[in-house]
Amino acid sequence: MRRRARRTALAALLLAAGATVCLTGCRSGQGDTSSGDTTRPAESTASAASAQSASASPSASTPTPTPTPKEPFTGLTGAQISERALKATTQARSLRMSGTVPDEESGGTIKIDIALDRRGDCAGTMGMNGQGEAELIKTGDTLYLKYDERFLRAQSKGEPQADTEALVSLLAGRWTKMSAGGADAKEMAGFCDLDKLLEDAGDSNDDTPTTVTRGKATTVDGTPAFTLYETDGSERNTVYVATEGKPYLLRFESGSKQEPGALSFTGYDEPVPAESPSGEVLDLDGLDGMTT
Repeated sequence: MRRRARRTALAALLLAAGATVCLTGCRSGQGDTSSGDTTRPAESTASAASAQSASASPSASTPTPTPTPKEPFTGLTGAQISERALKATTQARSLRMSGTVPDEESGGTIKIDIALDRRGDCAGTMGMNGQGEAELIKTGDTLYLKYDERFLRAQSKGEPQADTEALVSLLAGRWTKMSAGGADAKEMAGFCDLDKLLEDAGDSNDDTPTTVTRGKATTVDGTPAFTLYETDGSERNTVYVATEGKPYLLRFESGSKQEPGALSFTGYDEPVPAESPSGEVLDLDGLDGMTT
């Protein structure tokens, strides 16, 4: 059972990491060819408005002209914008991924919400097909997991009823821990490492030409963003890039019918809340005879 639950969690992290690879295809893609400033992204219109009002002294009866907002990433092609987003995102010290991704093994959907950093620490939750939830924390050399009853029962489907009841009685709602370098946790703990995730995002083995085209300015959860469309064959994915501050990837929406899903990326360079659980924690490495 422990092995099955671990495999589900690992699949979630693998699929989440794969979603960020949407940026890599933009390197060779052909975007639009709009003219204009090709070296600088959009600038805030606030400073321009302040400079304009400072240089002019209109009378009380004369309205101050409202400056026309500058289009984000003026003069840059879709591929150039995506390249900037790839560079900014892969240089992040930490980030948070949340959303849904498909699970090829079960044909279902995995819901994740996890923050991770370059030290290898992570904290978050994951669920499978809406059937319960598991909490995950990795700090230092220790991996902590806590499953709710629905999650354990769903992942134990097909097991003897007595084994399932014993497992639920032992683990449901209880924090457990194991060595992150141990055989039972090494693979999963490795994918809490942001270095590995971003390394995978920066590498692409797909030689299929990908076309990236510009969309329009919008917002993602209140954050100003710019839309890009990535077309690969018959699939068209949508990517949202931040237009203020660093051009981080904000959201990825899959256009694939076979692999639908969407992930949001937030919490860039923010501390990951990976702290050891308080209270009693069951040491799984110290148990003998547990079903694997």
